[in-house]
Amino acid sequence: MKKIPITQTGFNKLKRDLEVLKNVFIPENIRDIEVARAHGDISENAEYAAAKERQSYLHGKLQELENNLAMSDVISLKGLSSDKIVFGCFVTIADTDGGEKIKYQMVGPLESDINQNRISVTSPIGKALIGKVIGDEISVKTPGGTRNFEIIDISVE
Repeated sequence: MKKIPITQTGFNKLKRDLEVLKNVFIPENIRDIEVARAHGDISENAEYAAAKERQSYLHGKLQELENNLAMSDVISLKGLSSDKIVFGCFVTIADTDGGEKIKYQMVGPLESDINQNRISVTSPIGKALIGKVIGDEISVKTPGGTRNFEIIDISVE
């Protein structure tokens, strides 16, 4: 089984998500099924059908979270150097065509979130950035075409 890199923060979030699922959502769903079943004939009971469908979804999510936790390889961010781009560091890049500057944190695929500027080291941009230093330029093929970036800053926070 291939291990997936993750920060301690990302690992803790997965564990919290699993606990909420086990201790809140699944017990709520069990109660919903009991209430729907108490309404009588379950063959034509939309509430019962919806609750059973939700049960299936929740158990699938449970398995997904448990698998993700089992495959996680927590990478310590202590002692990171800011001389080159590595897992966990923050990197500021500038689009050489448009001049737009963006700051990303390099994370694993289980915790990437473009809305929070956390990109996976396995994404096209992430792969192109790993190992680079300030001043390097990269060219990345994206669905919208090839984009060119310059590394402006590397930091550890």
